[in-house]
Amino acid sequence: MNVATRPALASRLKRVQVAATVAMTIKARELRAQGIDVIQLTIGEPDFDTPMHAIEAAHEAALAGKTKYPPQDGIPELKQAVQKKFKRDRGLDYALDEIMVSNGGKQVIYNAFLATIDEGDEVVIPAPYWGAYPLMTKLCGGEPVIVNCPENNGFRIRPEDLEAAITPKTKWLMLNSPNNPTGAAMSRKELQAIGEVMKKHPHVWIMCDDMYEHLVYGDFEYDTLAAAVPELRDRIVTITGVSKTYAMTGWRVGFCAGPKDLIKAMVNMQGQVSAGISTVGQAAAVAALEGPQEVVAEQAAIYRRRRDLVVDALNAMPGITCHRPEGAFYVYPNIAGCIGRTTPKGKKIENDGDFALALLEEGHVALVGGAAFGMSPYLRISYAANDAAVAEAMVRMAKFVGSLK
Repeated sequence: MNVATRPALASRLKRVQVAATVAMTIKARELRAQGIDVIQLTIGEPDFDTPMHAIEAAHEAALAGKTKYPPQDGIPELKQAVQKKFKRDRGLDYALDEIMVSNGGKQVIYNAFLATIDEGDEVVIPAPYWGAYPLMTKLCGGEPVIVNCPENNGFRIRPEDLEAAITPKTKWLMLNSPNNPTGAAMSRKELQAIGEVMKKHPHVWIMCDDMYEHLVYGDFEYDTLAAAVPELRDRIVTITGVSKTYAMTGWRVGFCAGPKDLIKAMVNMQGQVSAGISTVGQAAAVAALEGPQEVVAEQAAIYRRRRDLVVDALNAMPGITCHRPEGAFYVYPNIAGCIGRTTPKGKKIENDGDFALALLEEGHVALVGGAAFGMSPYLRISYAANDAAVAEAMVRMAKFVGSLK
């Protein structure tokens, strides 16, 4: 068939592009396929194994015949476990009809946007941001409104900047703490300052992406907006899941809690897109939430050690400075001092994307340029890889940076 006469693709495809994280991961895999030893620090995926008791629970569920269509909002056992989790971890009480389960936290966001965003509605997104936020906003017909969160404020949003970004068309505020890509986390006092702004704008929903809630380090005390500012509870959707906390990314189980009417609308949207979540995956998530929790602290301690190794190594490289984040498993170094320099193979580094590509091709370390996360000239480095890989990646990167002319 002549391409010119084929049916057209949807115009909405013009609003989105392949995520930079995915693109760099593909490039790294292509080099590996050529036999090149590439260390991959592009993906936010724990290198640990899923807890055995979660795997066994999934196996038992399958053997017991729990392999039929599940309820669209989640099986009762998992919703009850999520209910207990919010009470145990944050002191938040939610009814079961204020909780839903999705195919990872990403679908929670998509469900919420589908259920609320009309053409031209605005979503306030602090930058640096996870690239999915603006892409999903555009896909649903909304307009991302980006608010820069400067490094000198620890990459956290300032109340006055938030206030300036809100308009009558604002539909959502996105909050992600600890943050992907910076690892920055907001204290209770900082959340309360944001809450004071949001009290003045009752037409705006608030999304709290707390996926990294258990990955915080040192004496930092984690909190979430619904607990810090309970007056806003009926406008907040709080997202979390088992992916990062329990190393269960491939199980695709996320969940959220929020106001009953909004959750009902989100379940309706999910019913049109994907329906219920894998029954055996949900059984595994129940076991993870209700089983031994010691592994969470053990893994967080390992991540903290890796964070310190990476931050110290980066700050020793000429032309690079790196903020020491409070949580998650990312660092977001500033590479301003490397811009304008040339690699040994003659490539001029004009921006952070150039740096990331040259490091991959010449230093064989894969990471992602900061432009993909809304702030340059930075890089996102995931240290959710094994200790040896992280250490070797820093050696290779130091050699690459030292060779720049």
